[in-house]
Amino acid sequence: MNWHLALPEIVLACSGLLILLVGVIPKKDTFFGCTMAVIGALLLAAVLVIAQPEGTALGGLYVADAFSAFMKVLALGGAALGLMLSLDYNAKEGLDRFEFPVLALFATVGMMVMISANDLMAVYMGLELLSLPLYVIAAFDRDNGRSAEAGLKYFVLGALASGLLLYGISLVYGFAGTTNFDRLADAFSGAGVPTGVVVGLVFVTAGLAFKVSAVPFHMWTPDVYEGAPTPVTAFFAAAPKVAAIALLARVLLGPFGDLAAQWQQVIVLCSLGSMLLGGFAAIGQRNIKRLMAYSSIGHVGYALMGLAVASDEGLRGLIIYILIYMIMNIGAFAVLVGLRRQGRAVERIEDLSGLAATDLPRALWMTVFMFSMAGIPPLAGFFGKLYVFLAAVQGGFWTLAVVGVLTSVVSAYYYLRIVKVMFFDEAPAEGRLDPSTAGLGVVTAATGIFNLVFCLYPAPLLLAAAAAAAALLG
Repeated sequence: MNWHLALPEIVLACSGLLILLVGVIPKKDTFFGCTMAVIGALLLAAVLVIAQPEGTALGGLYVADAFSAFMKVLALGGAALGLMLSLDYNAKEGLDRFEFPVLALFATVGMMVMISANDLMAVYMGLELLSLPLYVIAAFDRDNGRSAEAGLKYFVLGALASGLLLYGISLVYGFAGTTNFDRLADAFSGAGVPTGVVVGLVFVTAGLAFKVSAVPFHMWTPDVYEGAPTPVTAFFAAAPKVAAIALLARVLLGPFGDLAAQWQQVIVLCSLGSMLLGGFAAIGQRNIKRLMAYSSIGHVGYALMGLAVASDEGLRGLIIYILIYMIMNIGAFAVLVGLRRQGRAVERIEDLSGLAATDLPRALWMTVFMFSMAGIPPLAGFFGKLYVFLAAVQGGFWTLAVVGVLTSVVSAYYYLRIVKVMFFDEAPAEGRLDPSTAGLGVVTAATGIFNLVFCLYPAPLLLAAAAAAAALLG
């Protein structure tokens, strides 16, 4: 069975059960202690992933390779940073209940199962293990109508996506006679693929596209991002996005790699639609979380450009892009989580007015993240876009590359508008924003420094991304 290959997931799940047992014992600072314990468990799992040997386990349901290791470490890091953002916010908003970090931990276990899935049934189990805790934490601020609405919308549309995925899996199984990735790859290596398999593949792709919030399966994203508590929004925008992109790449480039001509058209359309919607729909937004939702849709479009190419260069570009996207997103949300005036959380873009005059370091870091998201050199975001654009050009996908460049120019408007508001608008009459906490400052500085220095020494990450891409395509 080689069950020891799944040791990171087993240790993380057992840690979650133990923390859940300890959390029910009433004592002071339970939320803080449980959150730090969960962060420690996530870091331990990351160490186990790095030391993990390669191979398949659990009857072929689970695979460990360089691709899964890279994406798991990225997802675990994103989850840990997302939980760090919740420490101060949840305490001030009365959401400091120990269930929050435990739910995030079990969602992370689901992400790891998704990334290492080597069977369509393992895909579904991992996806549901991720989704069920996310439905709960989206509505975690249960006394807030917007949060309850966000959780309900995410649940209803998530159930629809799960149904699409299951229907697609049933069609693939019905025509191919197996759900194992290796056997599916062998079955589709020859000519004459049944039409039912292609239809099933479309449904599977639609179900997975929902999780990455790609157009036209994006409809839940703005409402959920706006309604959920800000640390939950930060968590949504980071770790689950990494796992869903990794799963989409593994499913399409693994068992269905020989059917690229069929699914490339779907991914190209999703990429084009996501870039266009993300570029134009965010222009009129006044709520900064809603703006970040449309921004994330646009960034998913750029990432899918690398997947659409279906080559080694494209996959490497996708891996680098999702890494950079996650880090700059966490950094931006670290600034947003700390936006409070007289102890009250604020979310409007206008609330950033005059930030440079009252809190220059925070304004400068936010400028770094906005410039990076806009793809302005020499920040990390520029190189993320450069790699996927080059892959698209080399693969002959000129339309994707041209639309990507044009929508990057459009999206620069609303990123630069935030900078303009911080530096050139007068502060509102209600008074200055409250100072940020030390924990948020550490996350902001760490992610900001990464965006600044990536251009100086990108080789280690590029080599790791190339090894991960080779493991998936090899």
